[in-house]
Amino acid sequence: MGNQLAGVDLQQDMLRASQVEQLAGRIAFCVGRGEEVLAGFRDVQLLEWESPAGRAYRDTVSLQSAALRRALEALIEAKAAVERHARETFTAGCAYPGSF
Repeated sequence: MGNQLAGVDLQQDMLRASQVEQLAGRIAFCVGRGEEVLAGFRDVQLLEWESPAGRAYRDTVSLQSAALRRALEALIEAKAAVERHARETFTAGCAYPGSF
């Protein structure tokens, strides 16, 4: 009976770790998409608009680019934390009291 309970707990822990890993994958996708947008911002900044409106637009894009860069850094940190949590969740699920 104890082995059955441990098996159920292990399955639940593995499911939980899998879900956390999926979350890390979704975060990684968001980071990739954000980097694509950032590359688009860089392209806009390289355009040589001489009009005051064009320069103002390029300056605004530059500010948005900086904000997105900071957000991406936070997402990268979050991804690392989620991956670490997934590993810890799986490891904790494998360590049962009384096991060798």
